[in-house]
Amino acid sequence: MPEGPEIRRAADQLEEAIVGKPLTDVWFAFPELKTYEPALLGEQVKAIETRGKALLTHFTNGLTLYSHNQLYGVWRVVESGTVPETRRQLRVRLAVADRAILLYSASDIELLNAESLAAHPFLNRVGPDVLDASLDVATVRERLLSPRFRRRQFSGLLLDQAFLAGLGNYLRVEILWQAELLAQHRAQDLTDRQLDALSEALLAIPRHSYRMRGTMKKYHHGAAFRFEVFHRQGKKCRRCGEIIQKGTLSSRPFYWCPGCQH
Repeated sequence: MPEGPEIRRAADQLEEAIVGKPLTDVWFAFPELKTYEPALLGEQVKAIETRGKALLTHFTNGLTLYSHNQLYGVWRVVESGTVPETRRQLRVRLAVADRAILLYSASDIELLNAESLAAHPFLNRVGPDVLDASLDVATVRERLLSPRFRRRQFSGLLLDQAFLAGLGNYLRVEILWQAELLAQHRAQDLTDRQLDALSEALLAIPRHSYRMRGTMKKYHHGAAFRFEVFHRQGKKCRRCGEIIQKGTLSSRPFYWCPGCQH
């Protein structure tokens, strides 16, 4: 599943394609959404916001399209009128004069007004987004030490969207390596130096991945985020020279360096 940096990069591409342009075509696959199609024609997309792995497409008439890609959903940008050849099921089409954005295979899709947006259960459950520029290291440190999270092992905490939205497995691996910590550690057991290092890494690693265009395969030509430990089992750690190990945590592959993570 794509993580926060990849979702934000996708949102950037969608925004570039249609924000600020009148909608010339609106289509939804689900019957409960079809009544909204006439209300959105001629409106504009104001912005596309990310909350972790969810996208919020905000329209000028006050409605918001909530979508979560989960495992199989994917957005595409095409020329208006283009029908790509694919076996995926089209769920949403929003078109302007020159471009269209298409959502395939996703099932978690809703149209919300201001009231239902504020009360949405997923959006109320997730924590601050790691790519939100207003989120700072001091706030992350405070969150780590809060009664809700301080006793949680990092193996689970760094996958919990209620802690920080947008984190996922490859980010968990790289963050713990950067902070020189093990997955079994808990915030309440760390020194001040360790807490500072982890708090900084929790923001620095996802933001660096976003700036380096995430890990999407189409960007793997010198511009992609460079893994330090993820998918590098059997290779030497670039920091200490020890051999990187691989195991399984939370049913997902986990990589670490026994020489500098302790």
